Amino acid sequence: MAYVDMEIASQPDCWREAAELAPTVAARLPRPGERVAVVGCGTSWFMGSAYAARREAAGLGETDAFQASEFPTARRYDRLVAITRSGTTTEVTELLAAVRGHLPTTVIVGDPDSPATGLADAVVSLPFADERSVVQTRFATTALALLRAHLGDNVAALVADAEVAVRAPLPLDPTRIEQATFLGRGWTIGLAREAALKCREAATFWAEAYPAMDYRHGPISIAAPGRLVWAFGEIPDGLAEDVAATGAAFVHSRTNGCRTVLGRWAAGRNPVDPMADLILAQRFAVALATCRGLDPDAPRHLSRSVVLA
Repeated sequence: MAYVDMEIASQPDCWREAAELAPTVAARLPRPGERVAVVGCGTSWFMGSAYAARREAAGLGETDAFQASEFPTARRYDRLVAITRSGTTTEVTELLAAVRGHLPTTVIVGDPDSPATGLADAVVSLPFADERSVVQTRFATTALALLRAHLGDNVAALVADAEVAVRAPLPLDPTRIEQATFLGRGWTIGLAREAALKCREAATFWAEAYPAMDYRHGPISIAAPGRLVWAFGEIPDGLAEDVAATGAAFVHSRTNGCRTVLGRWAAGRNPVDPMADLILAQRFAVALATCRGLDPDAPRHLSRSVVLA
């Protein structure tokens, strides 16, 4: 079994531990009313964007997410939150050093002994969620679970969905799919982008991601039999029917009879949390890699951390 398989399967336990940790680190995380920026690279950026959208929608303060290299240093924020598994990523450590003494910073990190911890004003360590695989799964989602717990979300219900997601059958056979597009709305746009990235990283597979409302403004043109559209969270009216008309498979946790098992997970309790859908998408990406003869722990051209000379 690949490391990434074990790390994906461990997410319910990691999320539960993150929820228990949240009250003890609350003083290090954004306070209601603060204007907050969240930064990261790759997967961490996508989790940061999901948190930013969810925090702002909850009325807790303006919240923006940036790739660490693109943070607008001239813009005023009350706090910067950096998410970094290794704590060594060049763009993150350089940004933390650049704003030190001018902007309060919190780093959420997997390795408590990494360089990033010495550059931030506050540190939230998640060593129990750190990973051996290059392809990031449980660390980033555990960081998001921690932040969601801090927002007051029901992480116990999320964990219950996740425990089903790690065992549920995949909604379709990856050997029969030649392309996938992932869609989201609001905070789940970040999840959709992460799902597409997992397919590209683990399986060198053609995968794209878009806001669901924008999908019919062009991207739907590539939908066809043998291709997949997978939506997270709320979807626009008529989207399922429009995808069905193209012949593409459609997966959505609230859709019944549209080539998905997800709608049956939460009988008596709807809807399934989109983060549980993400677990299934992670497993789909690993299955794609396996059926293409690839090692999902050793993706092409990638390393566990990007450290630039």
